[in-house]
Amino acid sequence: MPEERSERGSSGLGRTSAESRSGGPRAGTIRLAVVQMSCTDVLEENVAKAEAFVRQAALSGANVVLLQELFESLYFPQLEREELFALAHPVDDHPFLTRFAGLAAELGVVLPISFFEQAGQAHFNSLAMLDADGRNLGVYRKSHIPDGPGYEEKYYFNPGDTGFKTWRTRYGAIGVGICWDQWFPEAARAMALKGADLLLYPTAIGSEPAGTGGLDTKKMWQRAMLGHAVSNCVYLAAANRVGQEAEATFYGSSFISDFTGEKLAEADRSSEMVLYADLDLAEARKFRAGFGFFRDRRPDLYGPLLSLDGRKG
Repeated sequence: MPEERSERGSSGLGRTSAESRSGGPRAGTIRLAVVQMSCTDVLEENVAKAEAFVRQAALSGANVVLLQELFESLYFPQLEREELFALAHPVDDHPFLTRFAGLAAELGVVLPISFFEQAGQAHFNSLAMLDADGRNLGVYRKSHIPDGPGYEEKYYFNPGDTGFKTWRTRYGAIGVGICWDQWFPEAARAMALKGADLLLYPTAIGSEPAGTGGLDTKKMWQRAMLGHAVSNCVYLAAANRVGQEAEATFYGSSFISDFTGEKLAEADRSSEMVLYADLDLAEARKFRAGFGFFRDRRPDLYGPLLSLDGRKG
């Protein structure tokens, strides 16, 4: 059962994660849970497993639960197959968003839910932010779309047109980027400027294709996001999948970082589990104000960032 796997994973990795499991969050904190799981080609199995993990996290006192990118299916963009566009659905007629909205309301937890969206003739890699009362606070559409062997996302997804978002949820201001977004410091800074106390990244990343010299991006992947936590003085977490899917082996390694870039909890590369950490958002805000990164910014000098070739401004 998922509960057994998540229990074993939490107690075996990351002492902060294990210690924070008992009871509810400490006074003045919220409890974040990050789910790491494998997927099959059966949507109902994946959705049921995700729901079981969310319930387990809520029983352990979680207020916010992060699931991985496109958890309802295998990571389908490995190959270009037109029949897979049938996995997409409109927000208002989606087969499992309503289910998770009900779950959020039942358990009183915030659920950022990744899904494949159809909007007219467009398709997006999207996320709905479900507040703890079940309301959908809005949708973010993935801005940066990768294209390469094993990650053929430009075939399936239009570039997102929502801009970066920060939502005021019951348990704090949360910004969310999706997978490839996590490599871009501009995205993290934009969400922080909009008031994010916590940055979350649902993701699907693993082995690189043949011909890359055995490249393992796990450490780079974590370091990029830890840099976002440091330079924005925010809590940050990433949820990745595990398991073998066709030619890809997803390397897990989901983690939670504090606002100084210190990892509070980290998963291994292959186990299904839930990570936990208690986050003191007020303490992070105080630290962020005092450290001066946002005081000393010079947006008047950042014109080149608004162009592709660095010539603007």
